[in-house]
Amino acid sequence: MLESVGALTGSPWIYAVVALSVVLDVFVPLLPSGVLVITAATAAAAGSTTVAGEVPRNVPDLLFLTLSAATASVLGDLVAYRLAWRGGERLDRAIARSRRLTSAQERLGTALARGGGILVVIARFAPAGRSVVSLGAGAAHRKAKEFLPWSALAGVAWAIYSVGLGYFGGQWLGASWLGTAVSVLALFGAGSVAALLMRRPAPTPAS
Repeated sequence: MLESVGALTGSPWIYAVVALSVVLDVFVPLLPSGVLVITAATAAAAGSTTVAGEVPRNVPDLLFLTLSAATASVLGDLVAYRLAWRGGERLDRAIARSRRLTSAQERLGTALARGGGILVVIARFAPAGRSVVSLGAGAAHRKAKEFLPWSALAGVAWAIYSVGLGYFGGQWLGASWLGTAVSVLALFGAGSVAALLMRRPAPTPAS
């Protein structure tokens, strides 16, 4: 992965590529946007450890990388939310046929109504969880002021975590396939934990 994006990591285009990947993976969850963010952050870590006398390489700026990933995450959520809001009967039928979407829609509605949209944050780390929650919120016509602040928090948390994994992995293990692999495994580990939390049944209100 480091070699395949090596030409991009020294160019401002890396921010556009990261942003586009993050926006699109709400619709195509198989896109490796997290892996791309980690790889770019690993390259930044490598560039920050230059030997004395060497000319520093052009590497991604960590702040810009984090901001582009977080902003794109919220933008993708908003697009999916609005499309689902206007989806009409066809989308409603598709959601009704999906147990996962129906369950997430119900849990999300309860959580947002109680002011506890932490489910949105957890879903951002789970595989396809972001898609399920964004579409569910739109299809259920949840108010934007209930959903978007939690989406912003989720995007920032995910971006900081992903960039941090790549940067510190690169610092500790070097800008190699090993450092990238360990960071990616840590990202997938967080995703597995988030998926388990999303599958837990919603707590029943006390009577």
